[in-house]
Amino acid sequence: MLKVKPHATYPPEEGRYLRGNDYSPAAVIIILTYDAEAIPPEIEKLVRTGVETGAALSGTLQTANIGIEKIICNVVANPNIRYLILGGPESEGHRTGDAIKALFNNGVDEKKRIIGTSGLSAYLYNVPMEFIRRFREQLTLVDCQFQDEAVIRKAVWSTFQENPVEFRGQELFDPGAFPEPPLSGKLTWNVTQPWAEPGDDAERAAKQKALELIGRLKKRQGQTREPDVTKE
Repeated sequence: MLKVKPHATYPPEEGRYLRGNDYSPAAVIIILTYDAEAIPPEIEKLVRTGVETGAALSGTLQTANIGIEKIICNVVANPNIRYLILGGPESEGHRTGDAIKALFNNGVDEKKRIIGTSGLSAYLYNVPMEFIRRFREQLTLVDCQFQDEAVIRKAVWSTFQENPVEFRGQELFDPGAFPEPPLSGKLTWNVTQPWAEPGDDAERAAKQKALELIGRLKKRQGQTREPDVTKE
């Protein structure tokens, strides 16, 4: 089967993940519901199980926006990754697992909100539509949420097989690399309120004019401000 070299920048985004076999067909994502400094041992064990079993990347995912965007950037830079194995609990606030499943099932709308999820912050504003399309075309989701490390281990193992094997209602095997070149890109900026972003070209042009006006006013204010003179 065909395997290819990932992009030279792979993986372009930093995060809480372990890097394993670059030619593996699987990436493992474990939902995190705790602060980074308070990750419980059972979550760490799930992450380590993924990479020790042979996953290309295995790490935690906390948010349904920037967190998913980083995963997208890292995965599309490596065409060998063909499965996303989802594990761990659910985040009651972000609804991150629900958002991942909805992304695969429904995609995003014109404002890049994930369709069909109850997660309020599930916007992918910082990645191009091309990356989102590639992510959904390149990967198959393997849902192992709420399962233990034995199930994660079996899921990763199943994706390595030359011939299809049955796993929790799916047939898994290694299909080889996705037949298009890797995509490379990093998050250029982070939108904290993507639902407030312009909806069309006219709104974007109006916003740009407003930003330019604010910039000129700030510059003028700096030029006319009295110098700060202090006495020794």
